Amino acid sequence: MKALKDILYKVTINAVVGSTSVKINTIDFDSRNIGDKDVFVAIKGGQVDGHDFIEGAIAQGAVAVICESLPQDLDKNTTYIEVENASKALAYVASNYYHLPSENLKLIGVTGTNGKTTVATLLYQLFKKAGFKVGLLSTVKIMVDTTEYKATHTTPDSLTINKYLNEMNLEGVEFCFMEVSSHGIHQFRTEGLAFEGGIFTNLSHDHLDYHETFAEYRDVKKKFFDELPSHAFALVNIDDKNGLVMLQNTKARKLTYALKTYADYKAQILENQFGGLLLKINESEVWTRLVGTFNAYNVLAIYATAELLGLEKVENLRFISELESVSGRFQYLISDDKITAIVDYAHTPDALKNVLETINSIRTKNEELITVMGCGGDRDKTKRPKMGHIASALSTKVIFTSDNPRSEAPETIIEEIETGVDPLNYKKTMSIVDRKQAIKTACQLAKSKDIILIAGKGHETYQEIKGERFDFDDYKLVQEFLKQLQK
Repeated sequence: MKALKDILYKVTINAVVGSTSVKINTIDFDSRNIGDKDVFVAIKGGQVDGHDFIEGAIAQGAVAVICESLPQDLDKNTTYIEVENASKALAYVASNYYHLPSENLKLIGVTGTNGKTTVATLLYQLFKKAGFKVGLLSTVKIMVDTTEYKATHTTPDSLTINKYLNEMNLEGVEFCFMEVSSHGIHQFRTEGLAFEGGIFTNLSHDHLDYHETFAEYRDVKKKFFDELPSHAFALVNIDDKNGLVMLQNTKARKLTYALKTYADYKAQILENQFGGLLLKINESEVWTRLVGTFNAYNVLAIYATAELLGLEKVENLRFISELESVSGRFQYLISDDKITAIVDYAHTPDALKNVLETINSIRTKNEELITVMGCGGDRDKTKRPKMGHIASALSTKVIFTSDNPRSEAPETIIEEIETGVDPLNYKKTMSIVDRKQAIKTACQLAKSKDIILIAGKGHETYQEIKGERFDFDDYKLVQEFLKQLQK
């Protein structure tokens, strides 16, 4: 067992009541999990204040409490640590508890609105192909080398992060690639982690239900780069105007990538088709199975990162040519009737626009492009009309439907999406609240060589309605319906 004082390194402490030499078992911020000799960290959340559960945590055996304000009635057998910010304190005590695991491997953070999952996952794939032990912390899954764990958040809480980084240390993992979300940065989940590098993909409209303004959203992302150490690298997409903003105050080595602008790493699209992309990266050509301009940026970021981490150019290009697309990211199938169905996680205006423009740049225009899309409930409402506008402008037919409505009425969400449709595009649209029926209808409408895009949920295998999660897999459903129609 550790002493409490052993896990307080770097924590900003305002006051201590009791002994920091007390022996502790483990740490948690959920009072329901607290047991004998545990440390309870009281976090002030958006919905619940952990300070309300201090008494209950002590009753369950907590020997120490870390909090932002001391309770009026103090238990004489409990040590209280009053801190400035409990979320930040949790990040440091978690790292200390697990022996600073991020310092024992090369941790790369990937941030931006779109592309985080693809870049992090494909870097994991590439370094596995190169023979390394590798870790992954992503929206889709957590990998400790070859062992897979379920992911619940884009960026997990700091206890979970450090727990899995410690597992990676025990397995001898050398590199870990991690998605870094704006929520994760803002809530200090990545505080105290030793990053070897940071990658910025792009920035567009998202999470304005959480961040009050776009400027705040941008500045939270920038904070990640501001805090990178001088020995790390900061690799940014400078075709996005916010790329240079990310570099303004960083101490890290500054590097850039782009398709349109002069940069340290430059790529040119030579061919773009449903089978993949032919790219010229700096002076070398490479074929990749990934599709679309947005993936050209992702591949370029991957190439640059691999080179910065020491991979030889020939090896790097060879492994890139072998990479397979990430689940739910432009994942497609072609039916026996030559109908192409694409499932993509596009749930922001920019991501939806990128996917639709990619499809339109490849298709011959003699076929229909039928889009099925919705927007999540209890999330940024301002993007709904924008996505309705984009879907109806760039498709030949659109079916508006449910995504994850959560606590909202799906009919209301669809009505808000429809407000963005230009009058000249009304005739292209229809609304089917039931997502399963919407996908089935798209398959029934499609003829040979037509293209169906099912956007918004991607890799998710559930639909969240009124607090419950029901089994739901876009890819399996469209596959099943297209097979039925072939009979």
